[in-house]
Amino acid sequence: MNRTLNVVRMQLVNRATFIWVPLIVLGGTLAISLLIFGMLSTSAIDTTTMFGGGAQAPLWYFLAVGVQALTLSFPFSQAMSVTRREFYLGTLLTAALTSVGLAVIFVIGGLIEQATRGWGMNAYMFRLTWIWSQGPLVAGLFFAVVAMLFFVVGFFFATVYKRWGNLILTVLLIGLGLILVGGLWIVGRMDAWGPVFTWFGSLTPIALTGALVLVIAALSAVSYGTLRRAIA
Repeated sequence: MNRTLNVVRMQLVNRATFIWVPLIVLGGTLAISLLIFGMLSTSAIDTTTMFGGGAQAPLWYFLAVGVQALTLSFPFSQAMSVTRREFYLGTLLTAALTSVGLAVIFVIGGLIEQATRGWGMNAYMFRLTWIWSQGPLVAGLFFAVVAMLFFVVGFFFATVYKRWGNLILTVLLIGLGLILVGGLWIVGRMDAWGPVFTWFGSLTPIALTGALVLVIAALSAVSYGTLRRAIA
């Protein structure tokens, strides 16, 4: 366990990657969103509730963090005689801690928006209606799981790159793209967009969160199996 915690400390040696850059990205998108909300908050539309998607920016950044956490730190960890299992567990623990921290900030932002009636402009970036429909605890859990999902996706593709190189990674990405396009074509061919949208609309935040946890578990397991055979 101590060696796993040492991996956490190693990952946080450069705090910019896991802490400061996500905060800067979030702060920047918040400032830009508030400026846009302010410009839109005119007398003609001051009764309109506005929603912004700027809060997703640091979540997308976690995709890059997942890639960097492996490609930049894995070779160094092997030189320090850290086992692959310890590196894997320590890296995912680091991601989980920072995901929870980001989720706490999102929840605090949502509570501020609730208390100030959307920054005094009826404008919301954190307190999105559907996500908060089951309360702040579920909303925080949802944000943490989504951040963790982005990290694990980046980590997974990085393990594929370290194990098999650019060629297989490119083939995998193209294959996933073809599967996605094929799935969309089948849904359209069956004229099933209505039922699909109805099904998505029936999902609750906690149900979607649970499904994403299963995806994280599956990707994490595959990533570990790939990492065990990756070249440092």
